[in-house]
Amino acid sequence: MKKLVFLEHHDGELARGSLGVLSKAAGLGGDVAGVVAGSGVGDLAAGAGEYGATTVYVADDPRLEAPLPQPRVDVLAKLVREQSFAAVLFAQSVLAADVAAGLAARLDAGLNWDLVDLAQENGRLVGTRPALADSVYVDVGWSSEPALATFRTGSFDAQATGRAAEVSELEVELEDFSTRATMLEQAHEERRGPSIEDADVVVAGGRGLGSPENFALLEGLAKALGGAVGATRAVVDAGW
Repeated sequence: MKKLVFLEHHDGELARGSLGVLSKAAGLGGDVAGVVAGSGVGDLAAGAGEYGATTVYVADDPRLEAPLPQPRVDVLAKLVREQSFAAVLFAQSVLAADVAAGLAARLDAGLNWDLVDLAQENGRLVGTRPALADSVYVDVGWSSEPALATFRTGSFDAQATGRAAEVSELEVELEDFSTRATMLEQAHEERRGPSIEDADVVVAGGRGLGSPENFALLEGLAKALGGAVGATRAVVDAGW
């Protein structure tokens, strides 16, 4: 079964979540490829081979510099049709959600959302999805190909295998309607230390701290432990 993984990237690095999904897909066997879309992203392709990709497709075009979904849908739709991929997998993110939904509509394909695991049984993919506020897990499948899926952040670890991937350059062809949106400004999150998604240690606090100023205590502890600071919903809603 041929599987394609959308490799999201930020600040010149492949996203850890995407590499985790790639590692999981490679562990299921069969042909596994990755696709990188952006501007000046050729150097990122080689790194994907270390996490299980046998082939990495690169769509390198100035029109893909902004992280907008529709141009990426064009790239993936053309690639999936030409290479007959049976599955397209995404690590969950704001961008990936838009791309996955757009690709499902373009290909008239089924999309399973927020999965936490994936298996291959009798030549077919079976996903695992939390339900009822994560109190139970259900098996989900697809009635047609390609099978599209997004995976919850942190579901899989990125495991390096040391292999090298074949790099294939793609010719980028965009639909007229995909070029009508432009990005005027992009805000970057101000952050010190690792993100909650990537941290091995999270130091969290809530109303018991008494005031927003006391969150400095958590920041000091998180820094000492090499972790990230988290908070309860109540103090987030209160603006702390």
